[in-house]
Amino acid sequence: MKGLELSEKYYLEFGAKIIKDEFPEYESVIAAGLTGSGSDCYGYDDEISTDHDFEPGFILFLPDESVIDSKTEFRLERAYAKLPKEFMGFKRSLVSAVGGSRYGVKRIADFFTEKVGDPDGELSIDAWLKIPSFYFAEATNGKIFRDDLGKITAIRNKLLYMPEDITLKKLAGNLILMAQAGQYNYYRCIKHGEYQASQLSAVEFVNATLKTVYLLNGKHMPFYKWAFRGLKELSFGAELNDDLSNLLFGDNRDETTADGKLFTIESIAERVIDELKKRGLTSAVCGDIEKHAYSVNDRISDPYIRNLNIFSGV
Repeated sequence: MKGLELSEKYYLEFGAKIIKDEFPEYESVIAAGLTGSGSDCYGYDDEISTDHDFEPGFILFLPDESVIDSKTEFRLERAYAKLPKEFMGFKRSLVSAVGGSRYGVKRIADFFTEKVGDPDGELSIDAWLKIPSFYFAEATNGKIFRDDLGKITAIRNKLLYMPEDITLKKLAGNLILMAQAGQYNYYRCIKHGEYQASQLSAVEFVNATLKTVYLLNGKHMPFYKWAFRGLKELSFGAELNDDLSNLLFGDNRDETTADGKLFTIESIAERVIDELKKRGLTSAVCGDIEKHAYSVNDRISDPYIRNLNIFSGV
């Protein structure tokens, strides 16, 4: 069973009942769900995932203290700690009375401040540019089981998509990295006999390409260890999975391998450029991704964002 399904069943059978029976006056203001870090929040968990941080559990999201005071918060924490220690064959971790780091009782404001630095998801341009994408993914993944107030859902919706100019800035910066690491530095390092550096260049190209593909899909890229897993679900880019994977393996000292990787890099670059053209994001007409990066940057409407260093969103 997937962790998200386990979490919802556990909440519906025990969590919802405790709130209704013991905290009826707060039933309509307590939100519940599972979101944040962890493969289960993405639906990426498997049998191996159950070896740590996997248990029947959920989060009770509370509004500010003007609605639910600290004493009631503590009572809710105690009630959560007393929930059944085993459910559907899975055991809960031994945690303190205030719950674990991923489950238990949390203030809505604390959760979003931890993830994106603001309790209401009201972010400055610099915050949008600098906060790693996986934090946005953690703030918006998983599932909210109940949210009568609609507050946590509203904040999640606010963070689900980046402003267009921010997307373009991040896209431009990662396209530059694709050009530098893949089209320029990979083979140049090999010619210098710097084979370790050539592999680092290949890795940098893959990472920048992954970020580019997620941006083109309007998705927040999850933590790096799930980036390829999420790639398979994207409308554009899923077909790049094998080629990107192959760049991470093989001995660059072998001429045939190196030539094959260079061909793959150019093939990936061509497909990305075709996608940029299809979406009207570039007016450049060459195969040099760097020129397309500057063309993308020129499409940014806000002059402040447009004139920032092109790597500002990387």
